[in-house]
Amino acid sequence: MRTVRLGEVAKIVSGATPKTGVAANWNGDVPWATPADLSKLNGAYISRTPRTLTEAGVRSCATTLLPAGSVLLSSRAPIGHVAVNTVPMATNQGFKSFVPGPSLDAKFLYHWLKSSTEYLQSLGNGATFKELSKRTTEQIEIPFPPIAEQRRIAAILDQVDTLRIKRGQVLAHLDILGRTYFEMVVAKSLSSTSVPLETAYWFQEGPGIRKWQFTEEGVKLLNVGNIEKNGTINLAKTTRHISVDEAHGRYQHFLADEGDLVIASSGISFDDDGLLRTRGGFIRANDLPLCMNTSTIRFKAKTEKSNLLFLQAWLGSVEFRTQITRLVTGSAQQNFGPSHLKQLTITLPDASAQLIFAEAMVALEAQKRHHRHASLQLDSLFVSLQSRAFRGEL
Repeated sequence: MRTVRLGEVAKIVSGATPKTGVAANWNGDVPWATPADLSKLNGAYISRTPRTLTEAGVRSCATTLLPAGSVLLSSRAPIGHVAVNTVPMATNQGFKSFVPGPSLDAKFLYHWLKSSTEYLQSLGNGATFKELSKRTTEQIEIPFPPIAEQRRIAAILDQVDTLRIKRGQVLAHLDILGRTYFEMVVAKSLSSTSVPLETAYWFQEGPGIRKWQFTEEGVKLLNVGNIEKNGTINLAKTTRHISVDEAHGRYQHFLADEGDLVIASSGISFDDDGLLRTRGGFIRANDLPLCMNTSTIRFKAKTEKSNLLFLQAWLGSVEFRTQITRLVTGSAQQNFGPSHLKQLTITLPDASAQLIFAEAMVALEAQKRHHRHASLQLDSLFVSLQSRAFRGEL
């Protein structure tokens, strides 16, 4: 397939930021994008932004009003976010945006840029943070079939990408369904009681195992990064082990058991509502043997009236998140531990209501697994199609 430099087929435009202290520059009718805005998109298009400029704000700085149908590429912090604007829009200085010429299809360019994130990042320069310069961007070579072929390729990739987005939306709706059902169970239970968390559940934080203790083989260590946002435990993400002798010696009481609920107590963040959100999942038989590590906490039910599936849902509830947010420590990275958990109270419905809730969550999780598997298959298909498309094999 023929290639061409981007500077030959598109006008490359940088952005800028007006003076923030001048009120006349802001809150106008011109959308003004930042890389952070693109990171929150669920799809290819951007039509509105949290902050806007006035015409005076646009004129006051070196930003340029991009026509609809341009392709926005974040060129720093980080390199690689991409979107197509549906309305005229300005950007800050964190972009190198493209106004395609008549021989370049915007969605074709969008898909190529999305498939080339690692390559684009490798082109960045800078000591403090990597940035793509305009000169470098102009010299980037892209595949360049005839415009009709570009549109055909973009349409195929759009179809699969749309399916991927819809799968993600289904999973998001299932999460909402679970939270809504949890709130309903708590609200409708006539015999709910508020008790200290430590009276209903046993919990333990992993030990502070040091780097010099890590081994390539032995017993796997559970790290914060292994606990996924979707509630699964992915041990393939890390390679840290501890020796069998140490694991079954001084750290024996930190060995996880099948069915333990484990959560991340560090490396977590605030949601848009200003409340902290952790993530957690259950240890499976094929995860064992597994040793807890620092910043991970495991739970077991203390009584028949305390259910771990109910606890997992509670850890995502406003009741937990409000309490723990008041207690978190760490300015750079929020974290909590057993001393904080001992200060919490939990509203527990009666055991039968918890059991009904747990059975519903098992069925809901089966649906999630189905959709996650289908989503992974679509991701693999999409990557394959991208690779073939830009080699001229689609």
